[in-house]
Amino acid sequence: MSLRQMEYFLTVVEEESFTRAAEILHVTQPALSHQIKALEKSVGGALLERMPRGVRLTVMGRAFLPHAELAVRSAVQARRAARAAAGAEGGELHIATVHSVAVGILPDVFARWRREHPGVALVLHEYATTEALEEQLERGVADLAVGPAPPRHWQGPVVPVGEEEIVLVVAFDDRLAGRTSVRLPELADRDWVRCAMEVVVEGQHFLDWVCAKAGFVPRTAARTEHTSTAVRMAAAGVGVATAPSHVVRGAVGEDCVVLPVDPPWRRALTVFSRVELTGAAAAFAELLCESRSYGKPQASLARVYEDCPATPPALA
Repeated sequence: MSLRQMEYFLTVVEEESFTRAAEILHVTQPALSHQIKALEKSVGGALLERMPRGVRLTVMGRAFLPHAELAVRSAVQARRAARAAAGAEGGELHIATVHSVAVGILPDVFARWRREHPGVALVLHEYATTEALEEQLERGVADLAVGPAPPRHWQGPVVPVGEEEIVLVVAFDDRLAGRTSVRLPELADRDWVRCAMEVVVEGQHFLDWVCAKAGFVPRTAARTEHTSTAVRMAAAGVGVATAPSHVVRGAVGEDCVVLPVDPPWRRALTVFSRVELTGAAAAFAELLCESRSYGKPQASLARVYEDCPATPPALA
């Protein structure tokens, strides 16, 4: 079994055709078929079922697919790391993150990186949820991830780089617009704009979790896919939204009011990876730590929204 054979297999699966795969790989179709048959012989069974119009995975093929993807991506990542290791110069650095971090934090960091390390190109992979982010990093899609702290069972390095505050967003003409902070029980009678990217705490979406602690169930007026959309809806007066402060203040909140919660909602921001951070990856993590636009670095990792304990005094 060779890495090239696995690359051939993945191309056939992606294209659902030996003919198109051979064209992309710049090999003859007989040569491609020979390599696939050699791969199947080495694993002990058929991975692909040849159909009159295309191919499809067998049971063995479906089991083999994620491991082949990880092996090929790991090889690509190893080549990138080797090229970028010498002084963080040369090659590419692939970074995975959630949408709110991509919009609210990374633009300034990327700009500084380009000034200081012009020889390393950055490739950004954005995901809607922390679960998707962690899953894709496990599969080797990126060299490192930037986002909330991963689960405690995460096997790779986790570096605290700061914290982000979650705030409330309301329209300029909202009755709370002149306040400097708001206690959550004051919002029991309000409509909310909910976002699919909302984090999950103890098996519940964060807003449901904190509102339950405050003694009420949030009344949903609208649901959105993206945090930035939820902010724009709140600015228009659809309802109250929650969002990381760096998204609202730095990207999409010029015409809305930001209200901190009393006590504040905060969560750790980290860089994490499957393998030791070296070369360009280590340099990027260090640069992110030096930034002060999103909060001061924390001394230790925190659980998601650890500053909101199960029975916070302000919500009792």
